[in-house]
Amino acid sequence: MKPTVRTLLERGDLALTPLVDESHLPDGVLDAPVPWVHSSDLDDPAPFLEPGQVLLTTGTQFGADPSRDDPDVFDAYVARLEGAGLAALGFGAEVVRPATPAPLVEACERHGLPLFEVPYRVPFIRIARTIADLNAADANARQAWALQAQRAISLAALRPDGLGATLTELSQRLGTWVGLVDAAGALDREAPEGGLGQPALGEVVGEARSMLRRGQRASRTLEAGASVGRPQRMTLQTLGAGGALRGVLAIGESPELDQAGREVVTSVIALAGLALEQNRDLDRARGHLRSGLLRSMLAGDVHLASEVSAEMWGPLPADPVRVAVCDLPTEHIDRVAEFLELRVDERDGRLFFGRDGESVTIVMEDADSGIADELATEFDVPVGVSDAASVTRLAELHEQALRALDRARETGPGVTVFDDISRQGVLAFLARTDARAVARATLEPLIRHDEQNGTALLETTRAWLAHGGQFDATAQELGVHRHTVRSRIALAERLLGRDLSGFHARADLWAALLATD
Repeated sequence: MKPTVRTLLERGDLALTPLVDESHLPDGVLDAPVPWVHSSDLDDPAPFLEPGQVLLTTGTQFGADPSRDDPDVFDAYVARLEGAGLAALGFGAEVVRPATPAPLVEACERHGLPLFEVPYRVPFIRIARTIADLNAADANARQAWALQAQRAISLAALRPDGLGATLTELSQRLGTWVGLVDAAGALDREAPEGGLGQPALGEVVGEARSMLRRGQRASRTLEAGASVGRPQRMTLQTLGAGGALRGVLAIGESPELDQAGREVVTSVIALAGLALEQNRDLDRARGHLRSGLLRSMLAGDVHLASEVSAEMWGPLPADPVRVAVCDLPTEHIDRVAEFLELRVDERDGRLFFGRDGESVTIVMEDADSGIADELATEFDVPVGVSDAASVTRLAELHEQALRALDRARETGPGVTVFDDISRQGVLAFLARTDARAVARATLEPLIRHDEQNGTALLETTRAWLAHGGQFDATAQELGVHRHTVRSRIALAERLLGRDLSGFHARADLWAALLATD
């Protein structure tokens, strides 16, 4: 423990006499650590002092004649010391004056500065050496504590769940809550379990997710829980290299977090980073296995995937299943994998996913379709989801999910379900495919004629088809005579080179109109 002013006053060998009652002092001032003791008889020693030090003086600067004491001089002297952050003032008696000057005691009481008297038999150097020895002993003790803690943490890392054991050991050594937020932004481990309540825990996880999204190595301090009047100072540190972060380590406030404590935390960060990197290599190997099994399933061999999955993760999702496909952001490849691995663990394997080129395919039970929404929200990506059916129809469901993803890409991040677009019909779907270019070429003669001659052939043809080829209804909508409609349709037929009296030609032209909308 670092020495304090109270430590000096309680040392019997120093025989120091406090002259300012503790009731006149600010709270905790006697218990602040003292790094050094300085002696000076200058009128203004403040420029040569550092905050937290103790100053010793014989009072030469005040003179030997008490009758000439000016209270204002003493007050100004103490004010300068207080401004320099002095921890306490010691007056050496029987050197210049037989006792501490009364105006000095009064000034220290007014400014709340601890003052003690040093007897003549106690040299100033003894007080300075006492503080130096105590600080050295504390530094040695803290270094021994750090070495012991690092050894215990290293041994904990060798246990079956090395990462969890490491965090538990760190929590016990620091006497505070420690948590690990994984690369997917979920609380992976904490010690002690449930040691940080809401809303503080939610704020810590939220800030960790923000740090992970930025993708850069960083550390943050957070006053968590301030909204409910119980703020807790939390320190957050990213794990892993920039651009490939593996998680965030969160540590609660602790008196042990001095230089020695920070060295211990640094060793834990290194161990945790190494453990997570090893996990990433394993995850990548499992990812290759998943991708191979996915190709096998899409080719119709569900039996092989079922057997391997049962050994590795658990049974495949039960019917009915849905397939979801989402784009895979390059900067979030590992985070997406960890996000889905966590969901697999939560469901004892009844969720399957695999990487397919630049996308991820997920096979999930119908009741778990909310995972698609989580994925779209967390990673800001478009997601296509198939209808629900038997896993034996996986290839068909995968194709549905791909078509839904095509539609989802048009509207930006979010989920599009195949059922939503299938209800719009085939022709509506053509409007969002490569049929647009063909449709434009089909309608080009009408578009060019209207532009060159100021006619309304395209508008008339559209209205006529919408009314099922009825001239009267079309004329009424357009506000022209039905013979005008007839002549326009006849001209359109000549320009298009098509007879529009048959269903096939009309349907083809209607599809072209939809594709160009």
